[in-house]
Amino acid sequence: MASDKVLILDDENFASEVLESDIPVLVDFWAQWCGPCRMVAPILDKLADEFEGRLKIGKLNVDESRQTAGHYDIMSIPALLIFKNGEVDDKIIGAQPESKLRSRIEQSL
Repeated sequence: MASDKVLILDDENFASEVLESDIPVLVDFWAQWCGPCRMVAPILDKLADEFEGRLKIGKLNVDESRQTAGHYDIMSIPALLIFKNGEVDDKIIGAQPESKLRSRIEQSL
């Protein structure tokens, strides 16, 4: 079941939700047709619940928000970028196991 804590991001709300956030934000750059993206989704739902209040997690569909995806040079998906203070703090390319994602998030908190 999808978490209601995962934000739906797009070109319009990206700056306010991610760049201006007072806590770190993990952005999942994904697309509907991407199999590995669908494998990562339930992990991100779980982590959104686990890190609530310390980290925001959002999903940005690269097919619908090409401007933002292009700005961050997203060439392959899933691409998970962790933003702190409006800057990219970490970049994780490809589907990763939950333990690795949790570890990378904790390093950015």
